[in-house]
Amino acid sequence: MATATTPETPRPPEPQYRIRAHHTASTITVHQAYPPSIGLPAARDGRFPGTWKRDRMTWIKPSFLWMMYRCGWGLKEGQETVLAVEITREGFEWALRHACLSHYDPGVHADQASWRRELKRSPARVQWDPELDVRLQALPHRSLQLGLSGEAVRRYAEEWVVSVRDVTPLARRVHGLVREGELAAAHGLLPVETPYPADTDGELLRHLCP
Repeated sequence: MATATTPETPRPPEPQYRIRAHHTASTITVHQAYPPSIGLPAARDGRFPGTWKRDRMTWIKPSFLWMMYRCGWGLKEGQETVLAVEITREGFEWALRHACLSHYDPGVHADQASWRRELKRSPARVQWDPELDVRLQALPHRSLQLGLSGEAVRRYAEEWVVSVRDVTPLARRVHGLVREGELAAAHGLLPVETPYPADTDGELLRHLCP
């Protein structure tokens, strides 16, 4: 007698706007890429060196693959050292609460003038770009990038950073596997990035989702 099988429950669709990251109960890992003159001392000392400019906006990316797209797997000039920067969730969430969208969106802002005022006074800004697969091809959902300036940059460098790791060898290894067509092996080396748990009710991103 044949045994009835139960069809698999279909997975719910991936939300278009959601933070996905490697995180612990108290930290979240973001990624940046710098020339060796900045990246190597940062990884060695666990903090950014004095040559790191705090008067500029700095962008942090929870998505490892989006960082790979941006820095060309650590092969672009000036971005040869890829860093995994572990920061406090408290600091990350402070930045999100004080952020605005990097672009005007009529679904979020009353008008362009109000968006410009918000942009001018906000120490952080959010940009949503397509998340990527291991071949760096766009997926239907979005990846968060967080730009820090002014007070947010100072807090990032002085208060939020818990550890800094040089993950350039990982970037090069994954890239090599992708070039060889070993996509499953490449994917298996990626950092585990799961939905960020602090935004279960949407409060953290409500003002940042178009």
